[in-house]
Amino acid sequence: MKIALLGYGKMGQIIERIAIERGHEIVLRKRSSDTYEGLKDADVAIDFSVPSAAVQNITTCFELNIPIISGTTGWLEEYDKMVDLCTKSNGAFLYGSNFSLGVNLFFELNSYLAKMMNNLNDYKVSMEEIHHTQKLDAPSGTAISLANGIIENTNYTAWTLDTPDTNQIHIDAKRIDSVPGTHSVFYDSTIDQIEIKHTAHNREGFALGAVVAAEWIQNKKGIFSMKDVLNLKK
Repeated sequence: MKIALLGYGKMGQIIERIAIERGHEIVLRKRSSDTYEGLKDADVAIDFSVPSAAVQNITTCFELNIPIISGTTGWLEEYDKMVDLCTKSNGAFLYGSNFSLGVNLFFELNSYLAKMMNNLNDYKVSMEEIHHTQKLDAPSGTAISLANGIIENTNYTAWTLDTPDTNQIHIDAKRIDSVPGTHSVFYDSTIDQIEIKHTAHNREGFALGAVVAAEWIQNKKGIFSMKDVLNLKK
């Protein structure tokens, strides 16, 4: 499989190593100042760039009929527009706020716990996410996905970084050097606390999941998520 890397920072370089180890070829390593030369030769593109570049990267892939895996966060106000463009282009698009296989199982656990806690009004939910200081967006895309998983299964209606209203989930976003990613969900009552937590030890899991998704999307058309890759859809 020939892979174009749209974004060649730390994540892009780890993805490159894992992809090569799995027998794939890299035909483009695009940094912000580079052109898309070589993209047309790719079987799939993997986008781990920056929020300001993601929409252009995804759009260009649709124009060239290249399946695109996007792990860039912080641009989701344009997500619906990209979905529409993918449909009109008969393309293949998979966005993931987190490609770690463990995190995607954590998403499922989070949703299931939210359903269990929905009618237990003595418990109030809150979240914490910790990432390295180079991460540009806050809260993380993973934290937003976790919050949405709770909102879909409870009476909570929104998340906030500020002091929460009654139906809001507070997210405490912290930035600490060299932390790949830690996400915690807390249910607190006056008598106890329930906590679920995922801790990434390094970036390897994110990179492996992205390459697995790129392998999976071959010869497919449509809008997908890691639930499709992991066969987690009910």
